Amino acid sequence: MVGGRLCLDFCNTTRDRAGAPEERLLDYPELVGWGWRAGILNAEEAARLRRTARRSPTEAVVVLERALKLREALHAIFLAGHAGRRPRPNHLETLNGELGRALARSQVVAAEGAFTWVWAEGGRALDSMLWPIARSAADLLTSGELETVRQCGGRACGWLFLDTSRNRTRRWCDMRVCGNRAKARRHHQRLRAAGAA
Repeated sequence: MVGGRLCLDFCNTTRDRAGAPEERLLDYPELVGWGWRAGILNAEEAARLRRTARRSPTEAVVVLERALKLREALHAIFLAGHAGRRPRPNHLETLNGELGRALARSQVVAAEGAFTWVWAEGGRALDSMLWPIARSAADLLTSGELETVRQCGGRACGWLFLDTSRNRTRRWCDMRVCGNRAKARRHHQRLRAAGAA
């Protein structure tokens, strides 16, 4: 979870799109597991969704397909925005379809002297983990922060993240992973070059 926004972390559930893509959401239980790790679902909700999916496997497959379609649409929208291009209409249509489902399930409730958003049927509907992702994407796209979305320059990575660094020059999704790999690669290249000389 290095994206800085839920929707970017969701885009990062696949790696190395340009090379040999590594899919991390191969089935519905993996989607639920990701939702739990991302904090969308608690343990009880995740267990309930897995049970519901076993009873309704066809519906669970449809939700997984929707999730993957949403992920790819969001990835394309964020890259287009970063490059200053207009996103393709079908990608926005995918986002808006999921956003419509999400907004139909969102409610404002009073809680301890304040108000907060809650999800009706959150953790019960098989697609409930998609609702906060769609909302997160809409919030990011309308926040004015789209220009801070970056794509990791690490080899075989390509993850998206918000560059919140002071001078907006962050290059890697995570300095401890992709950044260290890039530095180690440059170090070995310098050693080889010095040895060849």
